[in-house]
Amino acid sequence: MSAADQSLLLRHDQDGICTLTLNRPQARNALSVGLMAALQEALDAVRDDSAVKVVVLAANGPAFCAGHDLKEMRANPGFDSCDALFRQCARLMTSIVRLPQPVIARIHAMATAAGCQLVASCDLAIAAADARFATPGVNIGLFCSTPMVALTRAVGRKQAMEMLLTGRPIAADEAEAVGLINRAVPASALHDTVMELATLIAGKSPYTVKVGKEAFYRQLEMGLDEAYAYASEVMTRNMLAQDAAEGIDAFLEKRAPNWCGH
Repeated sequence: MSAADQSLLLRHDQDGICTLTLNRPQARNALSVGLMAALQEALDAVRDDSAVKVVVLAANGPAFCAGHDLKEMRANPGFDSCDALFRQCARLMTSIVRLPQPVIARIHAMATAAGCQLVASCDLAIAAADARFATPGVNIGLFCSTPMVALTRAVGRKQAMEMLLTGRPIAADEAEAVGLINRAVPASALHDTVMELATLIAGKSPYTVKVGKEAFYRQLEMGLDEAYAYASEVMTRNMLAQDAAEGIDAFLEKRAPNWCGH
């Protein structure tokens, strides 16, 4: 990653928690090709980093993320450029879902369009009470079709359709009610709330969390019988893992477990 790309995204690691911070405040953290590339590279590095147990996705500046960089898009209006941009974005969003470590979005302000998609793609999301969320592409003649993919997997159909058809921003408490975020908290408590949640998860068996996250998303796409058959197979393999044996023994012996990671 070049020095310029590094400045677009900041990384801070502490106690098994990796915080990745979008750092284009002057552009409201719009997802330029460069910022998406920097975030993709960071996620690829985290994937194989056994020291990282949880990822927190944060942002600097007046907005969490304003979506795609419209100025950049208008400067490169051809089919090939647009197709490459949306394919790059799709890869980035699916990388979050498929990352072995849980990803928590820490939303301090507005998240719109692909920024809302970014929130919906994360495993968990905590927002400041004054944060807002929107898929406003319809207002500029560009329906939020790719954000729709993540949005409809996070909230109900009627709520998603209303957001997509109207472009109306929703407040953090409404985002919590429809399931887009886990909870809204006072802005002053946002950092501590996210770190408390991340620390709690980081204390679990990394192997078990990895197995569970993968199974969670895979079974969602299956029919009921197929999902139970798949989940039963996963749970059997999990039960035979060393961390499961250690966890059960620790519970029975009333002590803290010593995870080995497999």
